[in-house]
Amino acid sequence: MKFLLIMHMNPRLWDGLTEQRRQEVMAGHGDFMEAITKSGELVGTAALADPSESAVVSVRGGIPVVTDGPFLETKELFGGYYLVEVENRERALELAALIPDAHVDGMGIEVRPVVFAQ
Repeated sequence: MKFLLIMHMNPRLWDGLTEQRRQEVMAGHGDFMEAITKSGELVGTAALADPSESAVVSVRGGIPVVTDGPFLETKELFGGYYLVEVENRERALELAALIPDAHVDGMGIEVRPVVFAQ
């Protein structure tokens, strides 16, 4: 079963951490990636740029319309993900708990089953 482990980011919370704590979280991602690569559970991962660098494309009347910035105004943003292939939901939840962001007060990891992937 494939699961998307989605890291939600709150810039206000992140900026409130000490530099040392931020470095610990970032280093923890390296350890996590190494572990799930060795176990064969990592399918892919990506970290995303700040939403201020994004654009939203919609088509109205057959004409593409491009809007700068995120689609929704929110205090949290989609910061990145791990795509994993595991035996069951319980294992996906175990892996989510190992992601360093899950240990930061006010942050968490969304675990969502993948119903189609190519």
